[in-house]
Amino acid sequence: MEASSENLPTRGEFYLLMPDTTRGGRGHGVEIENEEVLLTPPRLIIRPREGGFPVLKEKPRLRHYPEVGDPPEDLEGGLSGYWLVSGRLKDVLSRVDSAGFEFVECDYRQADGSEGPRYYLCEVARELDALDERNSKLTIEVSDEFVAGKFYDLSGGTSLAFRKDVVGEAHVFRTPYSGFTFCDRLLRDAVWDAGIGGPKKSSGLRFKDAADL
Repeated sequence: MEASSENLPTRGEFYLLMPDTTRGGRGHGVEIENEEVLLTPPRLIIRPREGGFPVLKEKPRLRHYPEVGDPPEDLEGGLSGYWLVSGRLKDVLSRVDSAGFEFVECDYRQADGSEGPRYYLCEVARELDALDERNSKLTIEVSDEFVAGKFYDLSGGTSLAFRKDVVGEAHVFRTPYSGFTFCDRLLRDAVWDAGIGGPKKSSGLRFKDAADL
């Protein structure tokens, strides 16, 4: 049986979305001051193993330390398992796909203790087994050592196709076998149209065409 051409990789259709770690500089200098209070033992980060947000005892309290790094951009990674997103990015993401994200508002303070701009911890809340393995080019590792039984290796000339019947009306989703986040062009364009990032300035977001990784 021949592979269906319906889900072949198509440039400009889906994008790998991640914090831009290629932009250079020192990175952000934001720390969660009350992280220990927000932990659920024995977890060493706030994010539960199953994802989402636990019941938090208080609002996450963030502070920028200039000696550690720069002020945060619109998207940063690595805050106790979550993304950190600006208020204006949160507004766009919520408008485009309200069911695709979960947010927790933070008390963000500048280095001098004054109130800073709006920032939120962000979790991609939707997981879809939407990758069309037959029509994609990637390395799939199968082993009982992986929690889900297999792992998508996206390095080395990867080209991904997605099953439209599974994606449906979703504009953002994670894959169960990689943890990576993907979005469609509508979401990417909405972010850029809002003045957040673009082809020449990332604002902390990196979009990589899933058909040509």
